[in-house]
Amino acid sequence: MMTLPPSLPLEQDSGILPTLDLGRRQFLLKSATGMGAAALSALLGTNGFAAGGGGPPGVPHFAPKAKRVIFLFQSGGPSQMDLFDPKPQLGEYFDKEIPDSVRMGQRVTTMTSGQKRFPVAPSMFQFKQYGNSGQWISELLPHTATIADKLCIVKSMVTQAINHDPAMTFFQTGSQISGRPSVGAWASYGLGKENSDLPAFVAMTSRGKGGVQPLADRLWGSGFLPTTHQGVRFRGSSDPVLYLNDPPGISRDTKRTMLDDLGTLNRKRLDAAGDPEIATRIAQYELAFRMQASVPELTDISAEPQHILDLYGPDVTKPGTYASQCLLARRLVERGVRFVQLFHIGWDQHGNLPVEIRGQCRDTDQPSAALIKDLEARGLLDETLVVWGGEFGRTTYCQGDLKRDRYGRDHHPRCFSIWMAGGGIKPGISYGSTDDFSYNIEENPVQVHDLHATMLHLLGIDHERLTFRVQGRDHRLTDVHGKVVRGIIG
Repeated sequence: MMTLPPSLPLEQDSGILPTLDLGRRQFLLKSATGMGAAALSALLGTNGFAAGGGGPPGVPHFAPKAKRVIFLFQSGGPSQMDLFDPKPQLGEYFDKEIPDSVRMGQRVTTMTSGQKRFPVAPSMFQFKQYGNSGQWISELLPHTATIADKLCIVKSMVTQAINHDPAMTFFQTGSQISGRPSVGAWASYGLGKENSDLPAFVAMTSRGKGGVQPLADRLWGSGFLPTTHQGVRFRGSSDPVLYLNDPPGISRDTKRTMLDDLGTLNRKRLDAAGDPEIATRIAQYELAFRMQASVPELTDISAEPQHILDLYGPDVTKPGTYASQCLLARRLVERGVRFVQLFHIGWDQHGNLPVEIRGQCRDTDQPSAALIKDLEARGLLDETLVVWGGEFGRTTYCQGDLKRDRYGRDHHPRCFSIWMAGGGIKPGISYGSTDDFSYNIEENPVQVHDLHATMLHLLGIDHERLTFRVQGRDHRLTDVHGKVVRGIIG
């Protein structure tokens, strides 16, 4: 059964102060039946854009191009130079110092700060143009190359953070400081649920073969939004949701009776206190009960045709692999889940990048391409936005010892590549460009807030109007920043 999250701690970082929060609760106590009943009514809704979420009225703000999102997050920072941003001319700069005119005194990580030299490490991998669009894609991604005409490759992403945790937090929440709602939580809050038997937002994690950076539950958390909007984590095991199966001797009728009695007690407390989190608890218990019937069917892939399993690759039948989770992502959106987030760990390649990136690409290349092909074959790609990318890029200069077939790259926030497909995105284009060293952006920079604004726009949401009032201020995913990237919208 679904694990109910405790109330989130009150954090100074998030701007939620304990004393002020107490005042809020006292206000709710005085408006008990009004606020509490309204919250419960919203949370227990089953259909419509605001159903199950209690989001603001009038959302979507305009006709959406996408109904749902699959975010294939590549944790660790994939190297843009080795995957999507070829710089063949750098061969002549091998082991030469990267020019000061390129570096421009930009900050480096503590790991690199002690290096006496910053020698250029050209990519050892070959690039070719693919499809009618002529997209440049590395030899490491032969399956991704087959969907070149479906992709919009954004080569001009830029972020503010240079280390993993703040960079991942920023990419997921729009802030480097923890405590803010994740992008999936904002989507759930704004649009609600399509399927009353499944959460609006699901998160999954898988692990590759490269450097491992830890993930925190807050990356798919709800922050100051009601906790019903946080991502429900599906584990990579035969029991994808904790406590999905009842103990021996507990029948479904018994469970129903217990939940009815518990619901009566919780509603009495809701009437007395009016705290919306009590309404959230009631709604989560009810969702967990319904998930006990829906999740086993969802995760059972035995009825999938063999050609579909072959499409995703040999790891698709192994629970917890990236391939199995890509297939599960398709099955989730097929059943109405609004936002599916996959985190694949292992792209932090400071030492032997050529070996480690090969392993990561073997894990992710075929399943990522298969997901696009599968969605398109089912008529779902046009209404599903797929985003692939990590929290930052990698440096042109080598970290550690440099050889032509062995080199490492440090974190690089100043430019990196992601790709997007489906859901209103222009297919078969590259957007933005970098300098000859893939170190700085030359054309059309895309900030993380811009990406978030664009994702919400494709879902029919004006990022400046989707707000939640906390401590006297209307907060939003994009804070006071962000613009829709019109050049990538079809």
